[in-house]
Amino acid sequence: MISRYLRPAALLALSPLIIADHPVSPDTGYDILSYAVTLAPDAADKSVHGRETIHLRVDSPNLKKLIFSANALHIHHSMLNNSPVEFSSDSNGLSFLPRSLLHKGETVRLSFDFDGTPKRGIHAIPGGLYSSYFACDWMVCLQNSPGDKALLRLDLVIPAGLQSLGPGKRVGRKTLPDGRVSVRWQTRRPYSPYLYGFAFGSFVQQNASKGNGREVYLDATGGHADLKKLFAQTPAIVSFLSRKAGVSLPAGNYSQLLVPGYEAQEATTYSLIGEKALARDLTHPDEQWIIVHELSHQWWGNLVTCATWRDLWLNEGFATFMTAAWKEHRYGKAAYEAELDVARSRLAKARAAGFDKPLSWGGAYPSIGIRRAVQYSKGALFLDHLRQLMGDNAFWRGIRHYTRDHAGGTVTSADFQNAMQHATKRDLSVAFNQWVYGRP
Repeated sequence: MISRYLRPAALLALSPLIIADHPVSPDTGYDILSYAVTLAPDAADKSVHGRETIHLRVDSPNLKKLIFSANALHIHHSMLNNSPVEFSSDSNGLSFLPRSLLHKGETVRLSFDFDGTPKRGIHAIPGGLYSSYFACDWMVCLQNSPGDKALLRLDLVIPAGLQSLGPGKRVGRKTLPDGRVSVRWQTRRPYSPYLYGFAFGSFVQQNASKGNGREVYLDATGGHADLKKLFAQTPAIVSFLSRKAGVSLPAGNYSQLLVPGYEAQEATTYSLIGEKALARDLTHPDEQWIIVHELSHQWWGNLVTCATWRDLWLNEGFATFMTAAWKEHRYGKAAYEAELDVARSRLAKARAAGFDKPLSWGGAYPSIGIRRAVQYSKGALFLDHLRQLMGDNAFWRGIRHYTRDHAGGTVTSADFQNAMQHATKRDLSVAFNQWVYGRP
């Protein structure tokens, strides 16, 4: 999730700005197992209403309350297992207060109705809406706990005659008595809540399947884009990244939704691609980044996810580096170095401003640009440094080992270090201490 050519107003809509204030995931005292949401969005006023059920396992003794990310939703008829449960809301979060303490190891079911108008992350498109990043504004979840991955089943209730996009795969569709349709989307593996999303509207759709999985191109701009031309490189990029990861397209299906503006955002099994950002790529082929960067997250970010935001570089540094690696594959070594030169320039600006931190740093950053200069750009440069230090064979062997071993799970910088050291049979602690941990 990054944009090189964003206007200042568009930059504010991108996701990473929020995590700057939450470097470490909150200790909630529980682990989410699954979310099941019935969601009826209203395109006229961007409001939502629906019902949600959360299954969770308590992992702290004598838990007094269940706290979720704060949002503007109104909660009704909340139940814990089969008993009513009190609810309160403030700027610190949404709290459900059990009548008695919850015990470690206990599995409970929390359910409730909700309605309201999300403050963030809902955008209008012709005939409908799409969500971007702030899932916990239109449902109840944990926005800043990337390590708490969970299954999601989303029943999206929309007007008849419209298309939809959701997390995972579409597994059902039924017509409701009032004439609307309910489309069921379901993930087959757990994902972090910041990746949850949906879209519905008057889409133009084209499919492309070339042995890498099912690839779907969707136009939500209301225009008449030549989708196969716009996304012509997608099959080749999927093939390239699959080889580098040692893992095929993780969910077996991947969609790219063309939306207005400069959007650049990965989601569970799809990406949001802003038509203006993509237009820049098509005008300057050797500077293309948006398709490969967001597609890279299907492996590094979605499949293998940083346990906390302090190790976000394992998501974003990887995607930035893989953009350079794709360019090397497609255009040659000079294109690889040119992409890394962009990262060098950004890091140099952060250093000139007196702010350079280790990759796995847990403090607050003074700006989004500086956070990106470290976790995106410096992360990519560190991967290039490892590549030179280890040699190509050992480096890519380590990347495959790391991705395969942690597929579907969460990771820390130490997990990545262990994988790379195993691949090269060398102690890489000097490099990791210098770049990642900031140790002497």
